[in-house]
Amino acid sequence: MMEPVLTIVVPCYNEEEVLPVTIFQLQNLLKELITDGFVSKQSKILFVDDGSQDHTWELIYKEGLRNEYVRGLKLSKNVGHQNALLAGLFIAKDHSDCIVSIDADLQDDIKVIREFLLKFHEGYEIVYGVRKRRDTDTLFKRTTALGFYKIMEKMGVDLVFNHADFRLMSKRAVQELERFSEVNLFLRGIVPLLGFRSDVVYYDRLERHAGETKYPLTKMLAFAFEGITSFSVSPIRIVLLLGFVSFFLSLFFGVYFLTLKFFGETETGWTSLITSIWLIGGLQLIAIGLIGEYIGKIYKESKRRPKYIVDIDSYSLSKPRNNILNQTAEDEFYHLDLRQISETNH
Repeated sequence: MMEPVLTIVVPCYNEEEVLPVTIFQLQNLLKELITDGFVSKQSKILFVDDGSQDHTWELIYKEGLRNEYVRGLKLSKNVGHQNALLAGLFIAKDHSDCIVSIDADLQDDIKVIREFLLKFHEGYEIVYGVRKRRDTDTLFKRTTALGFYKIMEKMGVDLVFNHADFRLMSKRAVQELERFSEVNLFLRGIVPLLGFRSDVVYYDRLERHAGETKYPLTKMLAFAFEGITSFSVSPIRIVLLLGFVSFFLSLFFGVYFLTLKFFGETETGWTSLITSIWLIGGLQLIAIGLIGEYIGKIYKESKRRPKYIVDIDSYSLSKPRNNILNQTAEDEFYHLDLRQISETNH
């Protein structure tokens, strides 16, 4: 069997502090995999710059000029981690037999990629990297993560427990993923829907080498809410259920208070009145906001805007040169972009 061409896709946003370490470790791993016959010599590492505000792209680009294993993809603006990851996957599929996605902080153990490839050689088209435990997380993060997975499970969403975006996908799997055209993509929920033969590999999560996490609490909560509303209408049904419960409770207490009035035992009460108004008003506002969230998603889908726009793609330009015209065009592009970087620095 011929060695498969592997591309390791690494989304990056303001990762200049950790990027040199990431490049060094990933290229060493790739060299080992090539030497051991796991992957082809044509394998690459594709760094996707998601509109970084620091020197992330300059590091990627300059490394790509001198390093045969490194390629870069620069997006025109920041589009978020999931869309940047999609951009890398869709570009890489044209050059690869299999693709591994991993975050730039390398908290996911890169040694596991060798096990991914063993599974791929066995015929698995999707291999999930799954954390063994969450000992390094805070109590709050562990509790909320567990709650998120439990909620998604109750809502009928097929998720791989304790799996993020560290996975291997075959070229065919990514091609099918590209057919999902919705704007509100929640990859952790969509990838299992592909239905191809899959397996999991367990690993221990490592400490971040440098820099700060790009997923603070607010982003994590927003990400979780995005996943819930993208895959299930259960929240609306829960609000509907609360509406029915509130309605029947109102009927019950209405009959109860009428009975008290009939027997002359009622007293004028401001507290019960205000409490009832606040309860019903709060439920109404929650319902309206939740329905608005779904309507907003429909609005985004109806516009059919692209998920990302590629500014510079050095991976596609790295194809074998067929003639002198292609070579001249590529060289002109590289020199032009280096001038742009120089002007930016000055």
